[in-house]
Amino acid sequence: MKLIECPRDAMQGLHDFVPTVDKTSYINLLLQVGFDTIDFGSFVSPKAIPQLRDTSEVLANLDLSSTRTKLLAIVANLRGVQEAITHQSINYLGFPFSISETFQQRNTNSSISQSLNTVEEMLNLCDKHQKTAVVYLSMGFGNPYGDEWNIEIVAHWADELIKRGVGILSISDTTGVSTPEKINAILPGLIKTFNKTEIGIHLHSTPETRIEKIAAAYAAGCTRFDSAVKGFGGCPMATDDLTGNLATEDLIYFLESRGEKLGLNKDYWQEAMLFSSKIFS
Repeated sequence: MKLIECPRDAMQGLHDFVPTVDKTSYINLLLQVGFDTIDFGSFVSPKAIPQLRDTSEVLANLDLSSTRTKLLAIVANLRGVQEAITHQSINYLGFPFSISETFQQRNTNSSISQSLNTVEEMLNLCDKHQKTAVVYLSMGFGNPYGDEWNIEIVAHWADELIKRGVGILSISDTTGVSTPEKINAILPGLIKTFNKTEIGIHLHSTPETRIEKIAAAYAAGCTRFDSAVKGFGGCPMATDDLTGNLATEDLIYFLESRGEKLGLNKDYWQEAMLFSSKIFS
């Protein structure tokens, strides 16, 4: 079972700038908990996401000497890829690939076709620089723009990406429209069809629907979950302001109730939970 903790997603929409020292302290605590991966920052235009303009500084101050947790950074174009690969301590490069043409333009200022080319170049550069690509199939459960969506479209783009060499694919619910029914309709087929590919989920949810979505993904055979402490992280395009990331504490509770051994350091976990109040106050 792989848990990917996402402070980057949780922080990126905050209006007030979080001091670099606080970001670093928070992520250093998370690095001691025992998560598989920390989605810690992004190499995108500071105009697009000013909150994360200090990603390189944060990275330089992370203590990786006593952790088995790996680091993931988000990139949105080739320039971001080229910057991220210069950092030896980054293990994964994450790229948001939307199956909604409208959202791909809004999110990365490129078409789906152009983004597919970017993925190919990213895979090539990752291979040369000992990095691993993670592609997020965003708008994977629908979109608010009226762009066509169905299970066949999801499967088509999953196939296109995996054919090109993507080894980790995370089906992403960008606006919180996933339901247990949609999860059950999409995930089992992908996991069965692409059984040599790591298929994960990055879900957004309101607090009252988190557990049922986690349960549906778990029942489908998913073993890779993205989440954030206390469900922090907004969905600017969601209709409900309460929509955020899956809460890590809910994910931990559910998985442990099913007998999963997560190997987490609960002391550091509690410390990180407390420190999060300083970040997200």
